Amino acid sequence: MKKINLILGAIALIGFTYSSVATASTLEEVQARGELVCGVDGGVAGFSAPNNAGRMVGIDASICDAVAAAVLGDADAVKYVPLTAAERFTALSAGEVDVLSRNTTHTLTRDATLGVNFTYYNFIDGQGFMVAVADGLSSVMDLDGASICVQAGTTTELNMADYFRNKGLDYTPVGYSTSVGTREGLEGGACDAITSDASQLAAIRSETSNPSDWTMLPEIISKEPLGPVVRQGDDQWMDIVTWTLHAMINAEELGIDSSNVDAMRMDSPNPSVARIVGSEGETGPSLGLSQDWAYQVIKQVGNYGEVYERTVEPLGIARAGSVNDLWTRGGIIYSPPLR
Repeated sequence: MKKINLILGAIALIGFTYSSVATASTLEEVQARGELVCGVDGGVAGFSAPNNAGRMVGIDASICDAVAAAVLGDADAVKYVPLTAAERFTALSAGEVDVLSRNTTHTLTRDATLGVNFTYYNFIDGQGFMVAVADGLSSVMDLDGASICVQAGTTTELNMADYFRNKGLDYTPVGYSTSVGTREGLEGGACDAITSDASQLAAIRSETSNPSDWTMLPEIISKEPLGPVVRQGDDQWMDIVTWTLHAMINAEELGIDSSNVDAMRMDSPNPSVARIVGSEGETGPSLGLSQDWAYQVIKQVGNYGEVYERTVEPLGIARAGSVNDLWTRGGIIYSPPLR
């Protein structure tokens, strides 16, 4: 009996220790550190890349900023960690980053097998192909037998394999670990074409020595819903990241932006506005955040439309009439209400 009691006591102690570790939340860790560690690509213009002042900017980087504003009240309290496609999920699962905001496609296999959760989408994309204007190609069907630059360890590789197999086309993949590598391969003549998300191709073209030398082929061969990713096992943190993005989308729909959020906070009679700016309701405490969490996001980072306008549109990717417009304007960007 004494031996059994000792064993039971050891099991109880192990259970207590495990429970204590398991209850340490990402929110608590970030707030104790005073800094959000955010995994990004770091080399894709419009999504995450350093500007002339060395600051990481783009629609993905802005999600990092927004989460920091929501959690810490400071959009600048971010450490950006550039990650390759092969590194990103391992870094997230290992706790090396708090959130992954790296033009990452939501798929079933990733959702079900990698120990991660996708939150919501900050950009809806599709895979395309880019070629030299001088080659006179007009369709992916013209790429039979071509060598194609592609970023390794991505859904892009798999989509291309499926598409070319289905169409009965031959090709030779030329793999690179980074977006910059694929661009350098294309410009250096290592391949006849390059494939990636259409937005990333626009970013790559903008960074070539002569962007007018390159053109997109018309086919879009996949669905690429992109958005921030978190580790499984921390529902509160997933809610915080998800609702930060929802707050930015709702703010745009309600006409709240970084320039008028203070006036709206003081004067708007709309209860939906009052809830999002923190003058009514308990949305912040429900998430474990301050009452003004969404106000800080909008004031410091902006609504979804503001972010898109300053990050993605300079690539020549218009939002009007696209799937990335609000649902009220014919797009599919739609968020549940903050209430």
